[in-house]
Amino acid sequence: MKVLVINAGSSSLKYQLIDMTDESVLAKGNCERIGTDGAFIGFKTADGQKIERPTEMKNHTQAFEAVKDAILDPEYGAIKDLSEITAIGHRVVQGGSFFDHSVLIDDEVLEKIQELSPLAPLHNPAHIQGINACTDVFGKDVPQVAVFDTAFHQTMPEKAYMYAVPYEYYEKYGVRKYGFHGTSHRYVSAKMAEIMGKPIEDLKIITCHIGNGSSITAVDGGKVIDTTMGLTPLGGFLMGTRSGSLDPSVVTFIGEKEGMSYAEVSDMLNKKSGLLGISGVSSDDRDVTAAEKEGNHRAKLAHDMLYYQIAQYIGSFYVALGGCDAIVFTAGLGENQPSLREGVCNYLECLGVKLDKDVNNATIHGKQGKLTADDSKIRVELIATDEEMVIARDTKAIVDNL
Repeated sequence: MKVLVINAGSSSLKYQLIDMTDESVLAKGNCERIGTDGAFIGFKTADGQKIERPTEMKNHTQAFEAVKDAILDPEYGAIKDLSEITAIGHRVVQGGSFFDHSVLIDDEVLEKIQELSPLAPLHNPAHIQGINACTDVFGKDVPQVAVFDTAFHQTMPEKAYMYAVPYEYYEKYGVRKYGFHGTSHRYVSAKMAEIMGKPIEDLKIITCHIGNGSSITAVDGGKVIDTTMGLTPLGGFLMGTRSGSLDPSVVTFIGEKEGMSYAEVSDMLNKKSGLLGISGVSSDDRDVTAAEKEGNHRAKLAHDMLYYQIAQYIGSFYVALGGCDAIVFTAGLGENQPSLREGVCNYLECLGVKLDKDVNNATIHGKQGKLTADDSKIRVELIATDEEMVIARDTKAIVDNL
């Protein structure tokens, strides 16, 4: 079985074609700037070459045509005919309280994804476009599966997901914590149990997905009991351009002082805050790190705040779990920024964490493994996440049962 995995954004589309007989990646790439001038598709060939092709992509249907052409390319393609693709798996950001597992997409599921669009206005409409575009390009006979970012977090108890606002807003609008990056947290927590050689039901794990967007999750016996992101991906600690959680009065105070609309305040908190807002340098941590090395105080402050806030959440989840067997770092920064892991783990020494600094500094660029000394009370691990594989596996499982 060959599964095409799709992650559609408002102006972008990432894809992987995975052969599920051995879980090998046959093709992968991305379409960028959909709907604008300068659109292009980039992909890797089987021998590792990186190719970019300018391609007109006025909408997602044209983007999928570009994907189809890439995977069928006589010279660089991975398959000879579209009939080789058995199913398509889609990442969907917001599944609300409706979906606690992956599902086969039908008209009712599409309606629910649309209904949840106000909770993820930049993501869910794009997912719908992607699903409909797949139908246009690949036909109705190819089954499509939705794998929700929020599904893994649906085991959170009420005390963790409810907000202390009038209960009617939960009843009327679904205002509550949902959490995100669920496929990543699910993958690395299961992988951690496998590495430790223990049933996940016996473990308490804190997973740290640290990238341009970031979240931390407390996993008790394979089930989420709390996570940092909330109603939207803005919640939690500071990120590339997102503020993370803050005193709600900051929102009204700045809005009133600056004469900003709700939309303008939201834009400021989502796109102009975080590492970018504090450092004044960039939302890219590589640029912030370079600036800090040059003595930029605000760049150092941004990092100090980030490490402190991550450690705070880990500490609070340690209490919520009643202890911790393992802490996992993953995603772009978690996998490739040793200084971040060291900065966080320095705060965790009071919990018995003993980082092996030499191993930590050497574990980057695709390497993974244990980062702590043998006598550390909590094991800290670096695990490369693989959300696409989770989507492909779920898609295969559902299609196999049709």
